Amino acid sequence: MASDKPDILLMGPPKPVIANGLAPLFNVHRLIEAQDREAFMASLADKVRGFAVTFSNIPIDGKLMSRFPRLEIVASFGVGYDHVDAKDRDAFLAQIADRVRGIAVTFTNQRIDGALMSRLPRLEIVSSFGVGYDHMDVKWAGEHGIVATNTPEVLNEEVADTALGLLLCTVREFPQAERYLRAGKWVQKNYPLSSATLRDRTVGMIGMGRIGKAIARRLDAFGVPVVYHTRNADRSVPYRHYPRLLDMARDADTLLAIVPGGPGTQNMINAEVLDALGSRGIVINMARGSVVDEPALIRALEEKRILSAGLDVYVNEPEVPPELMAMENVVLFPHLGSASDWTRQKMDQLVVDNLASWAAGKGPLTPVAETPWPPKKRG
Repeated sequence: MASDKPDILLMGPPKPVIANGLAPLFNVHRLIEAQDREAFMASLADKVRGFAVTFSNIPIDGKLMSRFPRLEIVASFGVGYDHVDAKDRDAFLAQIADRVRGIAVTFTNQRIDGALMSRLPRLEIVSSFGVGYDHMDVKWAGEHGIVATNTPEVLNEEVADTALGLLLCTVREFPQAERYLRAGKWVQKNYPLSSATLRDRTVGMIGMGRIGKAIARRLDAFGVPVVYHTRNADRSVPYRHYPRLLDMARDADTLLAIVPGGPGTQNMINAEVLDALGSRGIVINMARGSVVDEPALIRALEEKRILSAGLDVYVNEPEVPPELMAMENVVLFPHLGSASDWTRQKMDQLVVDNLASWAAGKGPLTPVAETPWPPKKRG
């Protein structure tokens, strides 16, 4: 019966995956639908045990929380929680520390580090949105018997589509040509022939994981030769493997990065690699901003030691270096990778499904390699 379910106050837009996921488990009261918000909250004050916050511009302060004497948890969209009053945040974490067994991370712009996880002694799982997980200290988690999950597979094809779109835009100058037309210049003369084409290029893939293979399949369909660099050769693919990135950069004229972030891949594409790539060289980064030495890339472009670059990721997102913004031969995407409604809903759902499978005793569906299931036993 509905009366047996805990009452939750939904604050913010009712995002479908969140609202539909909560409905079978809770009595969900939507603040956004209240004509008189004050009266609505007053009517629920002695019933509500949790807040579900779907947008992080809603301040959750002590004054608001004190109106709900039975409040036990605030589940907020995003890993950032500076919209929750700092004085109350620490008290709130202390209050729930001995009850929390799982964390759901729906945005990856802040770290889930050992300092945070250590405050929750019963924590067993961190279910995170996104395929990249360098925002989580998975080494610490694994050592302390906590499993971390991400959302792979469901975004592979979308990211691969975006990678091919960025590659085509960079090589054939499609954004520049579109701007040329909108500026009314076509009536004066034709847009210049693009200096680059895919017809005479070889793409050197940095990384050959699930998304890398999806990109390579598309390049096969385009008739573009593919080679790749990884630590170890993958015998399941037919492409030439380069153990050394520098060697591949010398032989290829286009580099496409699709590797995880973190210390092991930081500044992989550095000045030496860019020089090896040469004056026809094009760099496409679909990985993490940290994979490319950004100042070295800017210098190589300014000095025309490479031809162009197409970037979907940056070191200090959403800040983009003004030098890159000013370059007409560079194509810049605002981290579009998997950014479609369809794919993001699949990713949201996998965050929920990982927690549901774990709660049912089956174990999470997609634990990351550093925190296998079953987890290490705690000491």
